[in-house]
Amino acid sequence: MTRRRAALALLSAVALPAARAVEPLRITIPQLPPSAQEHASYFPQLLRLALEKTRASDGPFEIRQFDQAMSGPRQFAELKNDGAVNLIWDGTDPRREAELLPVRISLLRELNDYRVFLIRRGTQARFRAVRSLADLRLFNAGAGDGWPSTAVLRANGLPVVTSVTYEQLFTMLDAKRFDYMPRGVYEVWYEQSQHSNLAIEESLFLHYRVPFYFFTSRQNPALADRIERGLRAALADGSFDSLFRSIPSFRRSLDEIHAGKRRVIELQLPRE
Repeated sequence: MTRRRAALALLSAVALPAARAVEPLRITIPQLPPSAQEHASYFPQLLRLALEKTRASDGPFEIRQFDQAMSGPRQFAELKNDGAVNLIWDGTDPRREAELLPVRISLLRELNDYRVFLIRRGTQARFRAVRSLADLRLFNAGAGDGWPSTAVLRANGLPVVTSVTYEQLFTMLDAKRFDYMPRGVYEVWYEQSQHSNLAIEESLFLHYRVPFYFFTSRQNPALADRIERGLRAALADGSFDSLFRSIPSFRRSLDEIHAGKRRVIELQLPRE
């Protein structure tokens, strides 16, 4: 055997290393609250859709929910510090945009701009008499500590009782700690079904514009960029719209908005 053939034989006998598997992008999101399961499940679905649109260019991914419930302020703190979660979804405000990284594509369109009230059964007549913002100031609202909507209510002179935890608000309303709980029109139907001791107020809308975005930490611009590219691709091919229309509470909410049967009370956004 010549030296050249011997060298080739030796090379062929040595196993070449296997191609290195691409590590998936791992994203941890907050746990979905029990009272929000139906409508909140939309956001992980939309995130998955955006990431699938960029799989070919950016690689595989895994999405997992954090294994413990988190209050809104803790979600914000964990994301800001690049901690237990990599992404949240929420209405925007100046603080969130300064301290987190928003993906500036509205996830809910006009649905986050209209609020209806959860109230205690037997109190509808009191709200039917409300004709103006001045009338509504005679009632106490309930909202989450640190929610963008809480700042909007207070900026318009509406008294607000707050809770750190979302789920506790339903108990507080039932216990008469406050009179009504403003909810996004897309949220209220499922929430009321989970708290049948409460009712949906029938005559009023609050209206103010608060876009609803995905947020990442400012230390993770690559994730924000990938999600934005994926969402834009889903908008372009119609799959974003198909998912949006597939959510029953979204369809019902659009019908409620366009029916024009409720009095609309306009609120002003806080001055920056």
